[in-house]
Amino acid sequence: MTPLITPADLADLAEVTVLDVRWKFGGPPDVDSYREGHVPGAVFCDLDADLAAAPGPAGRHPLPSAERFQEAMRRLGVSGSRTVVVYDGADSTAAARAWWALRHFGHPDVRVLDGGLRAWTAAGLPVSAGEETAPPGDFVARPGGMPVLDAEQALELASDGVLLDARAAERYRGEVEPIDPVAGHIPGAVSAPTGENVDPSGRFHRPDFLRERFNTLGAVPGVRVGAYCGSGVTAAHQVLALEVAGIPAALYVGSWSNWVADPSRPVATG
Repeated sequence: MTPLITPADLADLAEVTVLDVRWKFGGPPDVDSYREGHVPGAVFCDLDADLAAAPGPAGRHPLPSAERFQEAMRRLGVSGSRTVVVYDGADSTAAARAWWALRHFGHPDVRVLDGGLRAWTAAGLPVSAGEETAPPGDFVARPGGMPVLDAEQALELASDGVLLDARAAERYRGEVEPIDPVAGHIPGAVSAPTGENVDPSGRFHRPDFLRERFNTLGAVPGVRVGAYCGSGVTAAHQVLALEVAGIPAALYVGSWSNWVADPSRPVATG
């Protein structure tokens, strides 16, 4: 089953929960854009509040507890027996975090609207303004549906497998670091900016294109693959792109913000 869905196919779904996960790096959540116009029936999902725990040594967007995630998803109308479609403005960066979190906590059918709201409106489909609520859902959160890495496992994977760094190349090289206190990357990690997963419209490239991209980076059959970024958001986009390509991958949720919280951990540049 593909993790992506087209606007036309979403419009044809009768039983579906739709989450609008528009979000800006550095916040605040993009609820104002949601109020201006969203997919009819969509409920706003706050990435910082609903898809992550409070920032700290575990990272800027650590995983919430199963209880907290379950409460948030039920409030947003999520049920385990109903398809969930998530979207953001265009490139699925924020939507991918929702897709990954729902999959990790055991939801069996989560899709990402390929191209986001931009693709929806480009298809001539209607939007609604204001805010919407959904009847409470019955989703039961059971962690373990998607593989995760801690810091030690990420370093090991960088040596024994392929660890993809999803950040911009200049952050990977350590030339700039606009958010975290230390610049650079996990030793042995491979630069793989998520911007190369999508075309200029924000839609994902074809599976064969993505498969070739990741194969070139070393993610070939029989090799374990993982991804990280600054705080586990764009790396979820990387895991989604890998799944589109048919390549399973683990997510280092704490990512660079967790890695540099311990000054004894090694840092590479260049």
